[in-house]
Amino acid sequence: MTASATPRARDDRAGGAAPRPGSRTVLIAGGGLAGLTLALALKQANGPALAVTVLDPHGAAPQRHRGRAYAVAAGGRRMLMRLGVWDRLDGAAEPITRMEITDSRIADPVRPSFLSFGEEGREPGDPFAHMVEAEPFAAALNDRCAGAGVSVLEAAVTRATPEPGRIAVLLSTGETLSADLLVAADGARSRLREAARIGWVGWSYPQVGIVATVGHSRPHGGRAFEHFLPSGPFAILPLRDGGALGHRSSIVWTERADEAGALLSGGPDEVLREIERRFTLDLGTLALEAGPSSHPLAVGIARAFQAERLALLGDAAHIIHPIAGQGLNLGLADAAALAEGITGALRLGLDPGAPDVLRAYERARRFETVAMAAATDGLNRLFSNDALPLRLARDLGLGLVDRLPGLKGFFIREAAQRKASVPRLMRGEAL
Repeated sequence: MTASATPRARDDRAGGAAPRPGSRTVLIAGGGLAGLTLALALKQANGPALAVTVLDPHGAAPQRHRGRAYAVAAGGRRMLMRLGVWDRLDGAAEPITRMEITDSRIADPVRPSFLSFGEEGREPGDPFAHMVEAEPFAAALNDRCAGAGVSVLEAAVTRATPEPGRIAVLLSTGETLSADLLVAADGARSRLREAARIGWVGWSYPQVGIVATVGHSRPHGGRAFEHFLPSGPFAILPLRDGGALGHRSSIVWTERADEAGALLSGGPDEVLREIERRFTLDLGTLALEAGPSSHPLAVGIARAFQAERLALLGDAAHIIHPIAGQGLNLGLADAAALAEGITGALRLGLDPGAPDVLRAYERARRFETVAMAAATDGLNRLFSNDALPLRLARDLGLGLVDRLPGLKGFFIREAAQRKASVPRLMRGEAL
């Protein structure tokens, strides 16, 4: 398998030394949030018994995540607490204490809430999600990885060749490394996945996702809003207080691709006016603090999550519509499941890159991934339109869920990842 990238200099901030030949070694191609989480989980659980190296052309550069924020479900938070990351976020996480869902048109003067999630099904002091800003999140992960002994090399993988019992990896720096397992955490356009000839099933949406940070004069109180509009959902997600107006929220705005260019082509004042048309009136005066940036939307799942001495992680294995904010949570669950499988094999004296270990990882993750992709695709198709019969049916369904506490509690428990089947780290347990 081959993958090309621009060579970069090596980053020795996290120790930098290449794994010793013959040692148990895992290489992770990609220093995003899911890849770093896997690296930390493996090193924390196995210590000197396992050499872990992250390979990324950007090295340890948290600032590349600036301006982005993610919803981290309760299972992901428990995992990050176990890994010692959560307490290093330095106030970068804001709990989502309530979610209000509306279904309306932009011009509607009133947007009644058809469904709201609050305390139902939650344990005291355990919000079902937090909004976490990506730059301090990445910085905390990098710091913990450095302290745990994870090496970070500022390099890309240019070729990966499976050999008997190992995989040889050629870097853009000219170095060659050998490992028991290579993890492809190199994003939705994974060159390692393509080089391994793993197929991809998916399609693009006629939509783009627009992300921005908005300041507002009134406190959000931990409330999140999801306005289902004919062009797609418009989510308002609470961030930590700050900024010129004292309070901030992140927006994830889904818009038709053929209209997004015109909406974003004006200056900041025009963009803010478009945001104001879609925003809730409850939060007062608005100001655009960061963004907007736009990204094409798609859904896709790899036909396999593993090949010889190779495992796919995060966006390299799957991408979904952001309508439910679950993209990162799927990647964190991948990291937890793969770390559990590798650690279990090592403790039994087995090969962590053996086919049965990788097939077990694939079995553990495929069903949830396919189910989430299907659910988000169905929700987007159901709500991103203005057909009257569908509007009536979905509003009736939202109203029924809102009036059935047991059903609402079920949905919240699912979102909070409290099922017994989730990996141990996401239940807050040690590997």
